[in-house]
Amino acid sequence: MAEVRVTVHRLQALRDAGTPIVALTCYDASFARLLAAAGVDVLLVGDSLGMVVQGRDSTLGVSVADTAYHVACVAAASGSALVLADLPFGSYQGSAESAFAAAAKLMSAGAHMVKLEGGTVMAPTVAFLSQRGVPVCGHIGLTPQSVHQLGGYRVQGRDEAAVAQLVADALALEAAGARMLVLETVPAPVGRALREALTIPLIGCGAGPDCDGQVLVLHDMLGITPPPLPRFVRDFTRGAESVGAAVTSYVQAVRERRFPSPEECYP
Repeated sequence: MAEVRVTVHRLQALRDAGTPIVALTCYDASFARLLAAAGVDVLLVGDSLGMVVQGRDSTLGVSVADTAYHVACVAAASGSALVLADLPFGSYQGSAESAFAAAAKLMSAGAHMVKLEGGTVMAPTVAFLSQRGVPVCGHIGLTPQSVHQLGGYRVQGRDEAAVAQLVADALALEAAGARMLVLETVPAPVGRALREALTIPLIGCGAGPDCDGQVLVLHDMLGITPPPLPRFVRDFTRGAESVGAAVTSYVQAVRERRFPSPEECYP
């Protein structure tokens, strides 16, 4: 963790050993330094910056230039943590070549891996990037860049057909070369089913306790984001003496599988 550089191989080793992976979003050097010192494995420069940093009502307005700027800030103080960067909306859906151009900018800024949303339809793009030296993390379930198509921020995987599609999507991304997968806002049993189907690390964001790790938006777990918040969000500043103590509490809760609790999961 703090003493060992976190790479895609290290993440796989943690998954294989049954050690939960700890991830948080991060957008600047000060928090990168604090999170890395607390033992966070993955610093996600998420397009959530559009909402929590830029004040937008969705992630859709974030540009590659915006993300590259924040990646550079985080990378400068990331310590041994892995820096994961979201590919913004519109930068990768058009063609694999456009995805590579965007990924190259984020990798040049300091990212160690990029994340893109979408299932089977994105498998050729994942393969294209992976074959050209870009580690890729997939993202399925609730995909915020598709919020208008989904009709809002709604729980996914509520019926058998939807679950079957999620499993198919996950396996297609893994077969294409994805090194990790984020699963967002699904019932806990769906998280368990996907974890059993995959061999790569599965990081849950409102996907239950059986995933290989957990991720939250930093501002959410620090109690900064105004309500209403999803049921899977916990304010770790409650009872903590400092921001650093809150982050340490989160790290410990994930490592010890005390987060998420049953009340913080979707049935």
